[in-house]
Amino acid sequence: MQVKDVMSRAVKTVNSTDSIQKAASIMHHIDCGAVPVIDGSTIVGMLTDRDIVMNAVASGKDPHTPVKDCMTHHIVTVEPHQEAQDAANLMADNQVRRLPVVEHDKLVGIVSIGDLARQNIYVTESGQALSDISKPSQHANAVH
Repeated sequence: MQVKDVMSRAVKTVNSTDSIQKAASIMHHIDCGAVPVIDGSTIVGMLTDRDIVMNAVASGKDPHTPVKDCMTHHIVTVEPHQEAQDAANLMADNQVRRLPVVEHDKLVGIVSIGDLARQNIYVTESGQALSDISKPSQHANAVH
């Protein structure tokens, strides 16, 4: 099974110049924890709810702060024709829960652990990916 067979095609995005408040509103409206960040039709990053908390709220930034100031710049992508197991392996290797699906430098979808888990054949791989992603960080038990 290929990524294109399991990915979500209707993807909400934000521009890198949009405010984090607008991005958070979009995440709230579609009930998700991340949105791809684009400039034109090119994906330039991902913004997660965690990015907003850690890179904006924790440092006292304004809700009108541009997404580009808080987003994750290093993104891992997958192509629609790749095997779904490859996506699960990429998620585990990079400790991410979602991968933008890119074809010819254009965002065409997104694949999540949930998308993989819904396919019975990939429950093991996505379960392993989730297990690897959910490992506690080295700071998890730190008390400040």
